[in-house]
Amino acid sequence: MRRAILMLSLLAAALWSAPSLAQSRAQLGPLCTTDTTPADQQIDACNKIIALKVFAGEKLATIYFWRAVGWNKKGNYNQVIADASEAIRLHPSVALYNLRGSAYYDKGEDDIAIADFNDALRIGPPSGIIFHNRGNAWRSKGEYAKAIADYDQSIKLGPPSAFSWQNRGISKRALGDLDGALADINEAIRLDPTLPQPLTSRAVIWRAKGDLDRAIADTTEAIRLAKAKAPANIMTPPGSVLISAYSHRALAYEAKGDFDRARQDYAAALEGKASDAGSKANQATAKVRLSLLSETPPPAPRTATAAPVPSVSKAAPASPVGAASRSPPAAAEQRKRADTGRETVRRVALVIGNNAYAHVRPLPNPANDARAMAKSLRDIGFVVTEGTDLDRTAMQATIRDFLRDAARSQVAVVYYAGHGVQIDGRNYLVPIDIEFRAGSGMTESMMDMDTIMAGLDDQVRTNILILDACRNNPMAPKLASAGPARDIEAGSGLAAPATLGAGSTLGAGTLIAFATAPGQVALDGEGPNSPFSAALTRHIGTPGLEVQQMLTRVRAEVVAATKGKQVPWSNSSLLGEVYLAEK
Repeated sequence: MRRAILMLSLLAAALWSAPSLAQSRAQLGPLCTTDTTPADQQIDACNKIIALKVFAGEKLATIYFWRAVGWNKKGNYNQVIADASEAIRLHPSVALYNLRGSAYYDKGEDDIAIADFNDALRIGPPSGIIFHNRGNAWRSKGEYAKAIADYDQSIKLGPPSAFSWQNRGISKRALGDLDGALADINEAIRLDPTLPQPLTSRAVIWRAKGDLDRAIADTTEAIRLAKAKAPANIMTPPGSVLISAYSHRALAYEAKGDFDRARQDYAAALEGKASDAGSKANQATAKVRLSLLSETPPPAPRTATAAPVPSVSKAAPASPVGAASRSPPAAAEQRKRADTGRETVRRVALVIGNNAYAHVRPLPNPANDARAMAKSLRDIGFVVTEGTDLDRTAMQATIRDFLRDAARSQVAVVYYAGHGVQIDGRNYLVPIDIEFRAGSGMTESMMDMDTIMAGLDDQVRTNILILDACRNNPMAPKLASAGPARDIEAGSGLAAPATLGAGSTLGAGTLIAFATAPGQVALDGEGPNSPFSAALTRHIGTPGLEVQQMLTRVRAEVVAATKGKQVPWSNSSLLGEVYLAEK
């Protein structure tokens, strides 16, 4: 359970003692207002009571509350919100604000959820349950200090909740305090050893520590417990416990190199019904990872080998047009995992530059930009998967090869230069063979950024995504007319990816950097590199320069070089300082 609920039990008991209903009608009461009633029966009973039109005010609000509870059991959060809103209109209460806020939270609308929890705390009295639920929303937003403060209050006020300890531990883990997180989650398991969720949360910590066997053991027990007894609390989203446990066990199996079991677990995660934002994010990751493992036999785990470390890393030769290449890491970047002896490639990068477009305006510099960026990343120890002027087939293969390698990494960088577009709030990278024709299944011809992010989303990796691409929508009717720029047609700019902050990526932190501000185009410039990529390659290799400070320098340089026409922009959920070039 990630949330807790406040019931209107006393009012419900008084309601059904009222003499206004005949005995046969009164039998509907217990079905409507009992939290153990199956969802469909509960909704049906409440529907019939509302149809009688014998209640008003507070009593009618109670019926809407319980019908919302029924919808909540089914994971239909839009209906929960509608019924809770009507009940609040009739007679506001702490329980109603809590229920509606929890539904908004499960939809991923954290700010609205927090507003509802604030209203619940305002009309009081103070409740550990409300503090717990608001802590969940702060945690979902990446506001971990605020989440921890709310969980502290929840633990202090009671009633004792294993979930408050667990979720405080999750927040501490997100801030890098693995030992503090482990202590909190161990306390959650001590308080209620029958709960599967804390075991899955502890498994993430074991995986972050590199102890894959313990991660697998904990998720295996979580799956056993979830199958033995379905979560009793009605506020636990349907299917969420098993989806999470299977997803995280699969990630541990994949990291260990047991690809058969990983495939089985990813498939099992996809069998569940995902109704809440967290489950949907887990399934998005499972779908991508399963596809990667099923498409071709994955490479066997490599054994680290000793080799002399060169004093200066050499850049790999530039890739031929339309080709992709993968460079090996410097020996200093090879690591042995302490518990298994397997190599962990700590830092990987995907670099793509597309400019030779066949059916839309070609661009002069993206391939140059990609080569320069690939060299800069190799020089600071990244394993680089590089491609230039890729059609859809080559682009898809290059991205999938990178995502396979990223399964064993701790830091992943994605850099793309070329045309990019937003359609219906989703960002797409454009291969060179694209043809923009209305109604031609255009999105299927491009690479979805959300798919790349889902493939990297496993709570233990830091992700840096850099897009030196257009911020325009090819579905807009008017062609862009100004000079060489990384746009195709005028329209809205690229969107901040919907998965940033909505899924488990927040467990390790993600930064997405765009070459220009929303609604603007990223310029190619007059030299061999774009203004953004030129500045980026100058600063990315600076030793000891934190990544967000690095992007601040890049932004200032681009603004100066373009006389204010281009202002780079970023969206971050990083949880601490990240150094691409080590100190």
